[in-house]
This record gives sequence, structure tokens and C-alpha cells, in this order.
Amino acid sequence: MKKFYFPVAAAVLLALLFVSCNNSVDSVSNPVYDRIYFSVDSIRTALQTSLNKTVPSLNVLITTPSAEYFVSSAPSPSTQVTKDTYFRFASNTKNFTSASVLNMQEDGWLNIESRITDTIPGSTVAFVPASAEWNIPNKNQITIKELLQHSAGVFDISNDSIAGYPNGYVMDVMLADPNHQFTSSELVGMVASRSLSYFPPGTNHHYSNTGYTILSEIISRVYSFHAGSQKLYSDYIYDYITGSSAPVPLNVHFPYLASDNQLPFPGTPGKVHFEDGSVTNTSVYNKSANVGEGNGYGTMSMLRTYIRSMITGGNVLNAASLNLMKNEVSPGSPNYALGCTLFTNLGYGHTGATMGYFSCMFYDTQTGVSVVGMIPFWDLTNGGANYYKPFYAMLDACWAARAALGYAGKP
Repeated sequence: MKKFYFPVAAAVLLALLFVSCNNSVDSVSNPVYDRIYFSVDSIRTALQTSLNKTVPSLNVLITTPSAEYFVSSAPSPSTQVTKDTYFRFASNTKNFTSASVLNMQEDGWLNIESRITDTIPGSTVAFVPASAEWNIPNKNQITIKELLQHSAGVFDISNDSIAGYPNGYVMDVMLADPNHQFTSSELVGMVASRSLSYFPPGTNHHYSNTGYTILSEIISRVYSFHAGSQKLYSDYIYDYITGSSAPVPLNVHFPYLASDNQLPFPGTPGKVHFEDGSVTNTSVYNKSANVGEGNGYGTMSMLRTYIRSMITGGNVLNAASLNLMKNEVSPGSPNYALGCTLFTNLGYGHTGATMGYFSCMFYDTQTGVSVVGMIPFWDLTNGGANYYKPFYAMLDACWAARAALGYAGKP
């Protein structure tokens, strides 16, 4: 997850994307559930007090080796969600991307130590295009592994502002045209045309959505070569990671068209407070700029199934690939490996942030406990100082749910 700053102007865009929905909530009544609920609810109400704003819900799905509990703390039943409510899980997508790349390596389709200018094994096709749009700084030195680690130094065109685009390229383009169809060549081309880079590859760590945009292109090109026809990132994800023929089928989706911008029913909107006092709910959103790095949507139960099966070795990856995913850490970041981060007393997984939503999914290999958290709420007031508060409240709720069950909580 990367911090974003959005000005008041972004409210204009989100106003065009307004959607609302109501959801029922799972009903559970037992002392253990009540203990978890009290812990989560107290965190949500404390967040409301701190921000002086109504937080629509704070949600935790915790699964132990013997039981599962779901809590949706909300000020009213109309904003409660269930574990089967759809939302945008943002950068949790990166773990799906990593699983795809590592699965390709298992099949001999690529090697993560290869440079992105190398050719796909058995072909004369390079991993990335040779066109001017892809001539980013240090291109000949960047490896696939460094992209997965965020250690390639690739400038993040979606998070960081550049000349002419004070709100970031993606946001400013969407403010002008909410239905703009982004492409990987367009996004990477902005980096190339301005020769933007953070550092030489393999020397440090800097979160980069654009690095994962490049990975989505690599997945598409490698799969297209082996299929003998044009294939997309989403095609590989469906055919090998989540679809009906995958080891663990899941009804998650990774839209790439600007027009594919609505959540299925039942879905919860993300509530956003802006500096000018305006408030917008959004679950209709153009995610074509986020392919491979943050375009996924699904439910908390789906993320639970995914992260438990993936980290335990019950999904598509073998033990060697899982070891790489968890432990091949990035220079400059001791806890981030290949599309996978380690949080103390939560485990291995990822976090996500996209307009109106924070989320996370983790599996603790020491205890067999998984936890999925979600809060559909952003606060962009107070000069951005409130931005991270809902995110940390979500993490605190996940730790609190563990502690309520007798496991180690917040470190």
C-alpha cells in the first residue's frame, strides 16, 4: 500500500462515480464473538471520535485452525457488510501478480533473475516492448525479481506527481475524462519520456505501482507466446490462478476496461471525505490504470480462501516458489519480498488502498490464523494528516481480533 494525496478537485471525479448500496450483516451470538466484536467496535468508535466523522463500517474476518469469526462494526445496520460483500481490494492484487510470475517460472516460461530486455525462453520476443514508450531509465539492468520486490527504482507514475500533473498523472487524466482507457504503454511511456527513476536497480526499495504495470505486460506477453494468440494479464489470472480450472477457484475479478467499472451486488461503496467538506461514496470506478497492481475486486471470504491456500502451499505454487515469495526480500526493506509482506503477529500477505477502501489479507504460519480486514472509508481532510488513520485502525482491529482469541496481538 502506498500513501495517496488527493485534492478537492478529485471530488468532481468521484461525484460522477456515485453509487450507494445497503447490505445485511451475518448474525452471530456467543461470548467469543461478543469479545471480538467489542474489540473491533471500540476501535471504530475511537476512530470516529478522533476524526469527528461517521465511519460506515470496520470489518474483520478471522480464521483459526478450528473456528472462524466475522465482525462488521457499524453505526447502523444499513452500513454493515457481510464476509460476502464485494469491495475493491486494491494492492492485494500484487500477490496474485507475484503468484502468476512464480507459477510461470515453475513451468519454465521465464526466470525471475532475467532482465526485462531478455527474450522469453524459446522465443525471439522480449519480455517488454522495444518501443520508445518502454525505454525507461536503467531498462537493460532491471530484472523481473526487482520489479516484484519494488527494488527496480521504477518511478511510480500513479502515486507521485510530475510536472504538468500535480495530482499525479492517473488522477489528473481521470479528472479530465473519468472513462479514459489507460494502457501499460501509456503509463510506462510517461516514465520513459521524462527519464524518471528513483535509484539504480537492486540498490534500494521504493514502492512502485508502475513496476507492477510492467509485470502485467510481461505476464501478457509470455502467455501470448505460449498460447499462440493474444492473451491479457486477466486471462492468465483466470486460467491459472482463480478460474474454474485453477487449484482453488475464486470469483475475484481484475477488470482492465474503463467501462468495466461497477462492483457486483452486493457491494459496499467507499466513503471519502474531502478537504472542502464534500463527501462522496464510490464503488463505480475506472481501474484500467491499475492492471496488475491494484485492479482486483472480490469479497473478504474470497481473500481468506486465497491467502490461506496460497501461503500454506495448498494453491498453485510449490514449496520453493512459496519460499521465494515470502523470503526473497527487497534491498532496503526487510519485510517485503515478492509481492508479499510480513507483518508481526499478522503474518504473510499484503495490504491495499484505493479510493474509499483500505484492506489487508494475512496468514500467520506460526499459528495457522488468517485475518482479512476492510474499512470502506477515507479521510482526506486536515491536509492529508488523517489519511492513514483508518488504515491503522483496520490493522489494529485485526490485531485486536487475534488478541480476543488468545493469540499475540499488536506488537
